[in-house]
Amino acid sequence: MRYAAVLCRAAAAALVLAALGVTLWRGLQEPYVALAFGSIIAVGEVLRVRLPDSVHDGVVRSSAPLGAAGALGYALLGDVAGRPAGSGVLQCVAVMIIATLAGLVPRAAKGATITPDHAARGVLTVGFAATCFQPLYSTGALGEWVGEGPYYALWLLAVTLLTGLCDAVLAAMFAAERTGWPLGALLRGQLRARVGIGPAIAATGAVIALAVSVGGLWALPVFCVPLLLTQFSFRRYSSVRETYRQTIASLARATEVAGYTPHGHARRVAALSCAVGRELGLIEPDLTVLEYAALMHDIGQLSLVDPVEDGATAHLDTDLQRRIALLGGAVVRQTGVASEVAVVVERQADPFRDQPLTARIVRTVNAYEDMVAGKADMESSLRALERLRLGGAHDYESRVVEALSRVVARGPEA
Repeated sequence: MRYAAVLCRAAAAALVLAALGVTLWRGLQEPYVALAFGSIIAVGEVLRVRLPDSVHDGVVRSSAPLGAAGALGYALLGDVAGRPAGSGVLQCVAVMIIATLAGLVPRAAKGATITPDHAARGVLTVGFAATCFQPLYSTGALGEWVGEGPYYALWLLAVTLLTGLCDAVLAAMFAAERTGWPLGALLRGQLRARVGIGPAIAATGAVIALAVSVGGLWALPVFCVPLLLTQFSFRRYSSVRETYRQTIASLARATEVAGYTPHGHARRVAALSCAVGRELGLIEPDLTVLEYAALMHDIGQLSLVDPVEDGATAHLDTDLQRRIALLGGAVVRQTGVASEVAVVVERQADPFRDQPLTARIVRTVNAYEDMVAGKADMESSLRALERLRLGGAHDYESRVVEALSRVVARGPEA
């Protein structure tokens, strides 16, 4: 996986150099067309939105639907009002690079950055779309194969969907190389994340190319406005989801403030649970449930008259554990959080064979954190993992324990 990721980065760097070099040498073909599409890409980059529920692998991801649709539309543009656009693969990539950098400047003033992997994905996906269309169109082969009717539109849509798949594969591959987590699970998460906005971007990119080809550049803003409005709605939705997560995290700190659990315990359990969930192949919605449940798994301790020593519920008798879990689940249900989160919390004291996988993960990670007391040096970690393995017959699933051991072995950066 590492070699494939390195090869993709090298290919992206080579494509950038070739695109900028050739475009500077030859000059822009149809500069007004390039400027119009470049402006759409730049505006989309300025309005880039952070994706909700996107931090379980330690990386905050973002999306620029308008910019992506503009880049796809330019890559799939053959004519402008019946006149050849003459873009070519390298000019499409060069315009995307320059426009993205222009849009990044205002965001950089606010502290935003662009990662090398994200830049490589953008270059390779636009290059992929342009390569699938521009050579075939300029040589006339595409017209011979599909004509100018509905099959032409279907071809454009197919290329945009394949481009989305290409981007998902690249994103999953880079994430797998960075984290060491299973490629299949990461790819499923990437594809699922694109179910909502991905088809809209693909359709808008294809429609932009068709509309400009027939009617000229006036069609560009007309067909971009709906996606622009969607992007503003998406930004609001993202803000609401982020506030929701922060509210849950603040509520989870109630046990720390009241002195029932050590400082940072819920946050450590949540982070480690999400890492174990990724290791076991969970995808984004399940990881969100896992994160929320891990943050609130000790909320039932507030019902105790006297705090448990160090908040270590793993050492309590089964009846008291079950009482804390059921009361915690009741509190979670009252907060309006998804019922799946409450189920994970209230099933913490059940034998692991009766628990959903998310509950098994939280219980195992919580026990590990109780054993290492927040100080996971090598000796204490090995001792805690061995105790978890010995308790696997009833309390902890061996598959979860082994996934936890792999995550711990990779260290904090995993």
